[in-house]
Amino acid sequence: MHMNDDIKIYEGEDLQKLIYKAKEELGEDIKILHYEEIFERVKWFPIKKKKKFKLFVEKKEIETKPEIDFDKLLEKVEAIVEEKIKTSIPEVESSEKNKTSDIDVNQFEEFTGESIDLIKLLIKKDVEPEVAKQIVKSACGIDIDTGKLDLTTSTFEEALIKGFEENIKFYGEFNIKPEENSFKVLSFVGPTGVGKTTNLFKIASDFILNKNLKVGVISTDTFKVGAVQQARFYANILNIPFYTLADSKNLRKTLLELSDMDVVLIDTVGRSHYDSWKLGEIKEILKGGIDWLDSILTISCNYSYNEALNVIKRYKSYFPVKYLLFTKIDETSSPGLIVNIAVKSKIPVTYISTGQRVPEDIKVLTPKLLANYLLEELNE
Repeated sequence: MHMNDDIKIYEGEDLQKLIYKAKEELGEDIKILHYEEIFERVKWFPIKKKKKFKLFVEKKEIETKPEIDFDKLLEKVEAIVEEKIKTSIPEVESSEKNKTSDIDVNQFEEFTGESIDLIKLLIKKDVEPEVAKQIVKSACGIDIDTGKLDLTTSTFEEALIKGFEENIKFYGEFNIKPEENSFKVLSFVGPTGVGKTTNLFKIASDFILNKNLKVGVISTDTFKVGAVQQARFYANILNIPFYTLADSKNLRKTLLELSDMDVVLIDTVGRSHYDSWKLGEIKEILKGGIDWLDSILTISCNYSYNEALNVIKRYKSYFPVKYLLFTKIDETSSPGLIVNIAVKSKIPVTYISTGQRVPEDIKVLTPKLLANYLLEELNE
């Protein structure tokens, strides 16, 4: 390893190991500036060349924040709040409080006790009332005193896990086995801005680093500025085959060339679910791999319930959607959309993206993890 004041340079034959070494020495918060491929002549065999890598890494500086006198700050805040209370008009309730107060309890007349409290909690997190009732009902039994339904579990978490297990299909991670001697092809489809490319490479990294699979990547996104460059950068870091193409004939030819891979991941251009013409173009390209591929539909947790349903309906009419991948859970405080979509669509759920970092910010969606999101019990 060579060093200067700000940039550290690592050299070796395995690029991924160099990245691990950099993170081990400098910490996870590093910035990869550049890498170079070097070909050195082998002393005892001058014609043959040996491939090495040179990785340029910069450690991000941690900003030092000025020390704050919290006692004085608290005094100022208290003074401002007290003055506000004296002069303000009656406060309007927050939207979250209104969500609970506006609930018509008569629609839950078959429930009693804690089951109603759990239904209200789910609705507060944007779970549709009918879906909330369906989930909670799976964890209920008849209360002897009232003859109504109440929870049979000791905690809300146990109740939600039981309800999710009975009403949602959890596919789990893609358990691809190299010894099966047949490659799997997965296409990532979905609207613009949902994070298809970054999440594709998160999954590719898991396949390579944790499962020791041979992975190839194909990008059909030749329209978005910088999309191919971003994908090629990730592919180079992982040292895996990467192709770009824009027609079905070349897709089939490329897939045949990659048939020695364990899995091939296809990145597609993001298109609005209302753009029938563009969706038809993507379908025509993917037709070249129709004999092998399944589609993963990426859904942002920021969507409204009705919009997400429209996305699924439209994309299912064009592509063989077999799995759902949810993104941007870190950008919403109301994760009920996941429950609504998973229950109503009956499409198996797979992964959930928890941020922008590659490859760290992705998890397999499980009943327990989903329950924790609803109950806000995740430890960051």
